[in-house]
Amino acid sequence: MSSSLEQINLIMQLRKHGIHDTRVLRAMELVPREEFVAQAFRDQAYADAALPIACGQTISQPYIVAYMTEKLGVGRDDIVLEIGTGTGYQSAILSQLCRHVYTIERYKELQKSASANLARIGVTNVTTIIGDGWIGWPPKAPYDAIIVTAAAPEPPGALLEQLKTGGRMILPLGETRETQFITQIDKTEDGLEQKELLPVRFVPLVKGRVKRR
Repeated sequence: MSSSLEQINLIMQLRKHGIHDTRVLRAMELVPREEFVAQAFRDQAYADAALPIACGQTISQPYIVAYMTEKLGVGRDDIVLEIGTGTGYQSAILSQLCRHVYTIERYKELQKSASANLARIGVTNVTTIIGDGWIGWPPKAPYDAIIVTAAAPEPPGALLEQLKTGGRMILPLGETRETQFITQIDKTEDGLEQKELLPVRFVPLVKGRVKRR
């Protein structure tokens, strides 16, 4: 797949803003972001900005996607759990870097859209699931890495249980939008190591019954 001028410019901007992992940059170059944004916003697909999608959600700005992916540090043989599929863009980026992605979305409309988007660009190593992100997906646990693309006030206990020892979780944490930080949690033999990385503003990670629409 050839890169558009907009993609090339985006990669240059990501490098300038500190994204240096060549595998992540290559994934960002290969995945066509315009396939994951609403038709009305396709002319803004490579702007470094979050954009609205269905169900009151957003697709994260490319820098945040690249930053969280780089910090997650997945390997080629890793199995990854993603919470918050959206339209599937983050899933598509991860699919270039690991063996398989299991991604959970609470809105059926978004799950269907993500599945179609991923299929359209030929991604075959992502499984989309309707479910409650706070619960995770126990059938395929434990995971080498977990990424959460909505903000929680505290790390969901079920997700920590589903993370392998030696694994890493990246997620936005904060009681309010004004206090959110992307946070790295490493699960070690001695327990959990947690550190704040970057202030952000994400939609909340909602608990409870999924939206089958």
